[in-house]
Amino acid sequence: MCGRSSLTKTQKEIEQRFNATFYSDDLRQFNPLPNYNVAPTHLHPILTGEDPSHLQLFKWGLIPFWAKDQKIAFKMINARKETVLEKASFKSAVEKRRCIVPLDGFYEWKKSNGKKIPFRIKTTNTEIFSVAGMWEKWVSPEGDDIFTFTLITQEANELVASIHDRMPAILLPDQEKLWLDQDIPVKDLIEMLSPYPSDLMEAYEVSMGVNNVRNNLPSNIEPYNNDMGKTLDLFA
Repeated sequence: MCGRSSLTKTQKEIEQRFNATFYSDDLRQFNPLPNYNVAPTHLHPILTGEDPSHLQLFKWGLIPFWAKDQKIAFKMINARKETVLEKASFKSAVEKRRCIVPLDGFYEWKKSNGKKIPFRIKTTNTEIFSVAGMWEKWVSPEGDDIFTFTLITQEANELVASIHDRMPAILLPDQEKLWLDQDIPVKDLIEMLSPYPSDLMEAYEVSMGVNNVRNNLPSNIEPYNNDMGKTLDLFA
C-alpha cells in the first residue's frame, strides 16, 4: 500500500520534466505545490492520456462513476497490479482512463520493536518519477464534476521489501508514454509493470512528524538523525 507521498518541486521543474504545462486557473485556485506530505483526498497533479500536454489537479482516492457517495474514495487510494483487471471498481478505468502521477518520494512505515518508523523512499536517477495510475470523473448529487485518481501498486523490490511488502508501480521514463497509449492492449501494459530497480532507489528514516497529515513541512523529507536513522543502501 502507498498512502503518503511527496512532490516538493516547483511548477517549472514539473513542467520541464514532463514537457507539459499546468492550467493557470488550477494553480491560482488550488496550488498544491510544494507538498511534503501528500495524502488521500489531496489535490495532486496528474497527466492523462486524453490531455498529456497539461498537468491537471485531481483528488487522490478514486470514486468510480457508479458510486453513491464520496466515502468510497478512502478505500480506493491504491489498486493492486495483480487484480486491477478483475475488480469492477478499476477495470473500466484502467482500460480507458490511465494516467501518470508525478512524485519525488513516498513514505512507508517499518515495524521495529513495537513501533512504526517512517521512511522516505525515492529514486536516485531522476528527481521526479512517475507512478502508473488511473482516473475517474464522478458527478455529485449536486451536479458537480469531481475528478479523482488512484495509484497502482505491486510487490516490492529488494530495497523496499526491507520496509514494506508493496510499492508503487514506478514507470521507467521510456514507459510513461506507453502507459498513456490507448492503442496498446491494457494486458500488455499491466505485464510491463515491474518493481523499479533497487539500485536506482534509496530509503532513509524521517521524523515522526510525517505521521500527522497536517504537517506539510520541508523537515518531513530530511533524514532523521539518530543512531537508528541510517540510509538503506543494499549496494554500498
